[in-house]
Amino acid sequence: MLDVDDFLDAARRVSEGGSALDPKVVSTLVGAPARSSELSELTPREREGLGLMAEGRTNAGVAKRLRLTEKTVETHIRTILMKLGLQTSADDHRRVLAVLAYLRDSQG
Repeated sequence: MLDVDDFLDAARRVSEGGSALDPKVVSTLVGAPARSSELSELTPREREGLGLMAEGRTNAGVAKRLRLTEKTVETHIRTILMKLGLQTSADDHRRVLAVLAYLRDSQG
């Protein structure tokens, strides 16, 4: 239900160069500390590729979805693994560890 007083207050704030959002909401958003993320070094395109990996896509599937060659996807994945500090190891599956990092980041 629309509260006329709230609407008029928002209209006044906008006319004065402010925001129609509740001032408490704006101050909370602006004052919120930046969240550090394991994925902070990844580009948006790398995050998109990692998201597709998290969906269970193969390199061919990621390539098709992003309209890239498989070779380019392989390069992106190598870069992602490097940026996440995932070294080659006989004991670990780096692709799975990267997906787990993505899922942890997605949960916030």
